[in-house]
Amino acid sequence: MAAFEYAHGPVMMAQQAFGANMTVYDRVPANMKHLVDVYWAQFPPMNPLWYSILALFLVVLAFISMSGNFVVLYVFLSTKSLRTPSNMLIINLAFSDFMIMFTLCPAMFWACLKETWTMGPLACELYALSGSLFGCVSIWTMTMISFDRYNVIVKGLQAKPLTMSGVLLRILFIYVSCSFWAIMPLFGWNRYVPEGNMTACGTDYISQDWKSRSYLCAYSFFVYELPLFLIIFSYYHILKAVFAHEKSMRDQAKKMNVTSLRSSEENKNQSTEAKLAKVALMTITLWFMAWTPYLVINWGGMFNTIKITPLFSIWGSVFAKTSCCYNPIVYGISHPRYRAALQKTFPSLVCGATDNEAASTGTASVGDGASVTSST
Repeated sequence: MAAFEYAHGPVMMAQQAFGANMTVYDRVPANMKHLVDVYWAQFPPMNPLWYSILALFLVVLAFISMSGNFVVLYVFLSTKSLRTPSNMLIINLAFSDFMIMFTLCPAMFWACLKETWTMGPLACELYALSGSLFGCVSIWTMTMISFDRYNVIVKGLQAKPLTMSGVLLRILFIYVSCSFWAIMPLFGWNRYVPEGNMTACGTDYISQDWKSRSYLCAYSFFVYELPLFLIIFSYYHILKAVFAHEKSMRDQAKKMNVTSLRSSEENKNQSTEAKLAKVALMTITLWFMAWTPYLVINWGGMFNTIKITPLFSIWGSVFAKTSCCYNPIVYGISHPRYRAALQKTFPSLVCGATDNEAASTGTASVGDGASVTSST
């Protein structure tokens, strides 16, 4: 008996501390209860320590993302040589990443301090709409960046150069289409509700009716599956074109009995390009790694295939926000012209020497860190 009491002592103390019969639903203000699915009434409140951890994590994420993306925006917009049509896509990506953290983190941080959502139904809907809109904008901007690289690298000299009007039309398409999907829950196709431990709001993935399910299925296809397919398609053909070009160069060099047809400087540039292409591909991979848990949670709740707990659900939302931190860091490491401009604007933020990377002969910027030499 003593052993039993010892083993279960912490559990009994926790129940007394949080309320033996209290649930996360009970903490929701009265004006929010109609938005909360009864599914969440089976779960007790989380340990207050988790709310503190979430709040601290959000502060760190917000500082890294907002400061990093602000620097990217400032450097690209203040440096005339960086304001190219292709780099407008980078600017739009930095802007959407910045807005995700600027609009979501303060509200979620406050909810973590209160241990539930206290800002009312309208703020909940605006929070979820902002996350849906700018998250969608980020991934479709990355998709357009991959298309731009495909156009330059695969089509080569036959490619139609991206113009400023062309890139503005692409950005307009991104915002119009993403706005459509973001506002649909406001008109009854699914809805925006508090989720998990009630510190964040999102789409209703617990409801079992097909009206809600149809939206999530369509939204998942447009925001996750279709862009993923298009990005994989683009990079598959980019790699295929690069490998074919390298093979032809080696075959030609073999016929001429030389080691390589490139000069040492061109070989150096080619090696740099390969590294930058890997970094760019890694950036997109990290983005999908950040959002996949949230997709799994949505589909798991929608089809009742896994048990979604408050703690499990909220980490999906938090990890999705980490995608906003990757891009500024990658730009600072890999983008030659950005590093050169950053050296002039914020020299203390540049790690290592720039080695005059921006002056590499025959190199043209293509998106967020990729480049293509005139030799290819």
